[in-house]
Amino acid sequence: DVQLQASGGGLVQAGGSLRLSCRTSGFAFGDYAIAWFRQVPGKEREGVSRIDNKEVTVYYDVSVKGRFTISSDNAKNTVYLQMNSLKPEDTAVYYCAAVESIIGHITLMEREYDYWGQGTQVTVSS
Repeated sequence: DVQLQASGGGLVQAGGSLRLSCRTSGFAFGDYAIAWFRQVPGKEREGVSRIDNKEVTVYYDVSVKGRFTISSDNAKNTVYLQMNSLKPEDTAVYYCAAVESIIGHITLMEREYDYWGQGTQVTVSS
């Protein structure tokens, strides 16, 4: 039974930091790519960052590049998103998602991800 559990959200002031965790189970972690998405009410879910455990590559959306860092702990089957220099526009519900890795295929398109965790709310106050 595939499970992804996101945690670590909260309320932080602008300029602050949070670390999100996505704990996974039920699939071969090393063969999958894990991504973080975020969504605000009334808007589409957008891809934030992705780590491919098979290719050992990372990707960031331009809106977070230089501020967010994605990492993977294979021993714990967990992916982290370290978020620094947070801005009010980072406020959203953050979701983690998984898809089996395809060599050379990097995507942050929501429809291409097969498994999803529940969201965790991140609120950045100005």
